[in-house]
Amino acid sequence: MTSEMLPEDHGPGRADEAVFRPVRDGNAFEETVERLLSAIKLGVVAPGERLPAERDLAARFKVSRVTLREAIRTLGEAGFVESRRGRYGGTFVLPAQPPSVRGARQVRLGQDFDDALLFRDVVETGTAQAAAAAALSQSERLHLRARLDECAGARLEDYRRMDSRLHLAIAEVTGSASLTAAVADVRMRLNELLDAIPLIERNLVHSNEQHALIIDAILDGDAESARRLMAEHLAGTAALLRGFLT
Repeated sequence: MTSEMLPEDHGPGRADEAVFRPVRDGNAFEETVERLLSAIKLGVVAPGERLPAERDLAARFKVSRVTLREAIRTLGEAGFVESRRGRYGGTFVLPAQPPSVRGARQVRLGQDFDDALLFRDVVETGTAQAAAAAALSQSERLHLRARLDECAGARLEDYRRMDSRLHLAIAEVTGSASLTAAVADVRMRLNELLDAIPLIERNLVHSNEQHALIIDAILDGDAESARRLMAEHLAGTAALLRGFLT
């Protein structure tokens, strides 16, 4: 009997337990993608083998079946897995690695990945907090709303540019030239990484929802919430980057 015909009998070993553990609520989709990629790259589920059943994975990740299916569909579109029907159907890990990810590894090796994410976390969470604490003029408030709407309505091919403009607008309203320069530097480094991974529609929808909450917190003058919401937003992006690039 080939590996394709084996029943779903992945035992709950230590590697399984480490990879297929519950994800956090804030970025459930992004973290589910990251965990599935980790299982594939670490060989917990080898090429040609079948992923555990959806009901089991959803229970172990503590996510909805809808979220899990969207994560699996994302990996299918990226070339990591394929779904098969029939008696011995399921979701199988493909033996060939997507060429885009091989190229992405070259991007990762060309810079300090962890440093870029740490720098972004420190700079952008602090910037959101500072923006909320600032006494914003009416024109600054309208500027933030305009950038938010621009990002939410962006075409797929324009999204990352509009996303950068929104994050830079948050820095601009702090009134600090140094912070704005730091965020510009962060975005340059981040976009090199983001350009190496697929654009995922579900992630973009989630990002827009998070953007709206961040801007609302800034406009309400709620500095602590602005910082917390920005940290959660950045964590979702970091999860996808780690999943695809490490």
